[in-house]
Amino acid sequence: MTSAAPLVHVSTADAVTTLTLDSPHNRNALSTRLMAELHAGLASAAADPEVRAVVLGHTGKVFCAGADLSEATGADPTVGPRGLVELQRAIVDCAKPVIAVIHGHVRAGGLGLVGAADLAVAGPASTFAFTEVRLGLAPAVISLPLRPKLDPRAASRYYLTGEVFDAAEAARIGLITSATDSAEATDVALKGLLDALRLGSPQGLAESKRLANAEVVRSFERDAEELVELSARLFGSAEAQEGMRSFLEKRPARWVR
Repeated sequence: MTSAAPLVHVSTADAVTTLTLDSPHNRNALSTRLMAELHAGLASAAADPEVRAVVLGHTGKVFCAGADLSEATGADPTVGPRGLVELQRAIVDCAKPVIAVIHGHVRAGGLGLVGAADLAVAGPASTFAFTEVRLGLAPAVISLPLRPKLDPRAASRYYLTGEVFDAAEAARIGLITSATDSAEATDVALKGLLDALRLGSPQGLAESKRLANAEVVRSFERDAEELVELSARLFGSAEAQEGMRSFLEKRPARWVR
């Protein structure tokens, strides 16, 4: 009997650890197992004195589809949102800079990974959307890293409308660092960032990251518990149950007018 194939591939070369999300059956959704493997990969990179940076990438056309809706119900509704809080905080607390490299679609909880990353580069095939509002939910725990970074007017628009927007708009509103016009240009942009990071000392990188993330850390310390409870309450509501059913059944929710 063979063990299941990993959902997160980990490789290290040239002082960079790459963590590649590879869960095509659910569009790299944040299942318990995927989050555990991502945690482990981050911990390994953090403990390696030779590593200067971490790249968070993906296979397929979707970077991350958000929460795994098949795990959205359970005896303790806080388990899922608390797990995402802990994963985002692990990215923020990792002493090595984390770069998200996006060649596909990012939805809902996946935006929390992008927001927690220190740097993010996205190519022309990438799109973004806060789809929670259309499911009877709200972007609760992902707001912990995102609210300190996003343009407030843009956050209001995209939180409320659930509209899809492209990489150029994501860069304009502070969700990502830069947008590129081709996959090749994304690779060039990533190389430039990594070359710069390899010149940094471990102490310099860690302390500079800490300074840059000061407001994000305060957001976690101040609001995490409240937003976990909000997320759990919303996921357990009748309205959200209808929203998730309508999504899985590919039909409009009852409230759509």
